[in-house]
Amino acid sequence: MSADHVSLPDFDDIAILYRQHHGWLRGWLQRKVGNAFDAADLAQATFLRVLAPQGMQGVQEPRAYLTTIARNLLINHVRRRAIEQAYLDALALMPEPVAPPPEVRLMFLERLVELDRRLAALPAQARQAFLLVQLDGMGQQEVAAELGISLSTVKRHLARAALRCFFPEQHDE
Repeated sequence: MSADHVSLPDFDDIAILYRQHHGWLRGWLQRKVGNAFDAADLAQATFLRVLAPQGMQGVQEPRAYLTTIARNLLINHVRRRAIEQAYLDALALMPEPVAPPPEVRLMFLERLVELDRRLAALPAQARQAFLLVQLDGMGQQEVAAELGISLSTVKRHLARAALRCFFPEQHDE
């Protein structure tokens, strides 16, 4: 077997893991999210991650491993729900004839979630500078004063954020 070869997971091992830990994981997730439906979805998504190549290689503590995967999925789930709720709250303030149709709402929500993911990858100060300009309408000099940094640093942060958000294939990381 070459060093480049990735072995597939042993499905018998995964079936055993699933039988032994699925109920426990679903219960743990239900306590975190507060409902059985989201918990079941997140538990299934966790086991789908285990099915990926190298899914169980070297795992000594299955529950710790499953919890780590599930926790990351849970964080993404909570972030998406927060973005979705903020978007729905903003839509509720719009007069009905102005509100976009459901398919446009879904597309817009997906874009917001993607933008949030891209912004989360930025350093905190760069993200904050970008949001102050884009959402609060502050000028670059105002942002520099607000954050206590130089104008050139603000410009560098804004350029980095713009690359990350608007041209993700060209970002500098």
